[in-house]
Amino acid sequence: MSRIAIVYFVLTLFGVVVVFKLVSVQQIKNERWQKIEKNLTNNTVIIPPVRGTICADDGSVLATSVPGYKIRIDLAAEGVKKVFDNEVDSLAWHLAAFYKDASKNEYARRLRSAYKNRNRGYLLTPEKIDYNQLQEFKKFPILRRGRFGGGLIVEQENKRLNPLGMLAQRTIGSLNKENALTPVPVGYNGLERSYEMYLRGENGISYKQNLSGRWVTRTEIEPQNGMDIITTINVKMQDIAESALYKQALKSNPEWATAVLMEVKTGEIKAIANLGKTEDGYYEKDNYALGHRGCYEPGSTFKLVSLMVALEDGVVDTSDVFDTGHGYWAQENITDDHACGKVNVKQILEQSSNIGTAKVILSNYSNNPKDYVDRIYGFGIQKPLGLELSGEGQPYIKYPGNADWWGTTTLGRMSYGYDLRLTPLQILNFYNAVANDGAMVKPRLVKEIRNNGALVKTFKPELLNPMIVSKETIGKAQAMLEGVCQNGTGRGVQGDQFKVAGKTGTARVARSDGKGYEYGAYYASFVGYFPADNPMYSLIVTFKKPRNSIYGAAVAGPVFKEISEKVYASQIMNATPEDDNGEGEDIPQIKSGQRDDILRLAEELELKNLRGLPDSRMVSLNTQDSTIVLEENVMPVNTVPDVVGMGASNAIFLLENAGLKVKINGIGKVNKQSLKPGSSYRPGQTVYLSLS
Repeated sequence: MSRIAIVYFVLTLFGVVVVFKLVSVQQIKNERWQKIEKNLTNNTVIIPPVRGTICADDGSVLATSVPGYKIRIDLAAEGVKKVFDNEVDSLAWHLAAFYKDASKNEYARRLRSAYKNRNRGYLLTPEKIDYNQLQEFKKFPILRRGRFGGGLIVEQENKRLNPLGMLAQRTIGSLNKENALTPVPVGYNGLERSYEMYLRGENGISYKQNLSGRWVTRTEIEPQNGMDIITTINVKMQDIAESALYKQALKSNPEWATAVLMEVKTGEIKAIANLGKTEDGYYEKDNYALGHRGCYEPGSTFKLVSLMVALEDGVVDTSDVFDTGHGYWAQENITDDHACGKVNVKQILEQSSNIGTAKVILSNYSNNPKDYVDRIYGFGIQKPLGLELSGEGQPYIKYPGNADWWGTTTLGRMSYGYDLRLTPLQILNFYNAVANDGAMVKPRLVKEIRNNGALVKTFKPELLNPMIVSKETIGKAQAMLEGVCQNGTGRGVQGDQFKVAGKTGTARVARSDGKGYEYGAYYASFVGYFPADNPMYSLIVTFKKPRNSIYGAAVAGPVFKEISEKVYASQIMNATPEDDNGEGEDIPQIKSGQRDDILRLAEELELKNLRGLPDSRMVSLNTQDSTIVLEENVMPVNTVPDVVGMGASNAIFLLENAGLKVKINGIGKVNKQSLKPGSSYRPGQTVYLSLS
């Protein structure tokens, strides 16, 4: 009991001391702690990291962060005190001439007020300026004396840049604007939002200290820059898809249009274009390919699903004949846009007969509609795909017994693509499974995540359904889709170089209030894959409310044909076999650029014939026998650098550091520059780069 009493007494005493210290800190000596807290708050500086880069599948930059600058002036600095009265009016004149938003007198008043208050960090640039503008500021009165003589404080921040302009912009995404809650921009939509945790990096911390009247910044924690996202987007294919879609949009004047190109075996999305109509024309307004705004009744593109259900259940075969009459089935109030007469199941799909499809389903599933819907559910198309991007549209396929199930009316309408909703990407994914011999893979937009070039995470193909139907049914479905493009409504899509398999789609646009359909408003689609005998890519093209024609073959078909032919020509016909003669080690073509990038590339390629390690950031390369020699890239003073052959980021770095403004046209490597290398130039002069 005595030992327990001692322990109890010690613990009680300890508790009393803790409570006393709490009260002391908060009530008795709080002025001291408040002063420490205020000092830490006012003098702590958050160092933002450099946001990670979003790249195409070949490493081309889709979104990157470039330096931006804010300028402050320490009006209590000793050097400023000596010259302020004599030069404040001159500085005010330069600021007024630069911004043109206030008079010289107004700028002088603001500066004198801040000087009177001994402002040690008066902000001169309300918005971030670029490197060229920074050099201009450094020549202003007072500021030209530098950090100590003129109180110049330069704060570097980063701004987001899309070097390829509007290319896949809605999929890449954007950042929100800075505000009090988010002083550092964060991902707002697209991949920028979905991969925010990887792209943003970690903030660093520094402290400002006053040492003998001079403020210095001491870094305590270095920022950790964001990681890089390597997407599946192929720049050339994306450009092909966007160009073809935009050209047809100008002709047909739709409300919106979308195209998605996917690699059959892997599910990699190689191109995804989304064009929305505005007063200023078409641009990447929303992600209609996978978002809820693009979720619609697919119409005739769903007929393949219905016929595959019947084929898999063995209730029909492709040779079975159904009488579609003269284009109107009075019993079910179903019409075709042209009379098909007596046609077999294969021809029903080729001629896109609503009546024929409905008769196949109603004659076999009227008494057991659950069997029909259960088979569709077995395909997996009633589930969201779970893509990396947020906001995926929810697929909706009615089920018998639901409040909105209206017996054979619903069953018949579902058979040819009404009373259900899917996004273009969800439709494409089903056709991709047919092209992939029944294996349904998950579409994806990201291949890898890298940190300073080191692989952090890789995303491999994910199988959603190893076999949606039997091989026999898949073979019949493939033959029917080829027949659509050879003998049916998709004949105009078939080219001369390779076979195409696919399906046209025309569907009415439902009213926003859910009461019927808009008069004269349709969705026009074409979905399929190519080459049909060895499928490599699947593709869907959809237009909402095209004006000059309503049919998928006439509106979406030409876009499908242009994209498929150009992709086939660039990616398949131009493919060359690897040279496997084994004669010596080939020296890869490496362009001049940043030393760290070249060394990282050499390490990944396991190049052993690299020599030289200059200290400069930019290096040039020379080939000597079988060795690549790195040399310092010495830039001539006051002459235009030679950036031909470089990537966009390296070219921009060199030219902006030389004091030039840069304008880019095209993608890839620099093949032409407007200012001749080695020629003289004016600071701030614009140089135009042509990339290919």
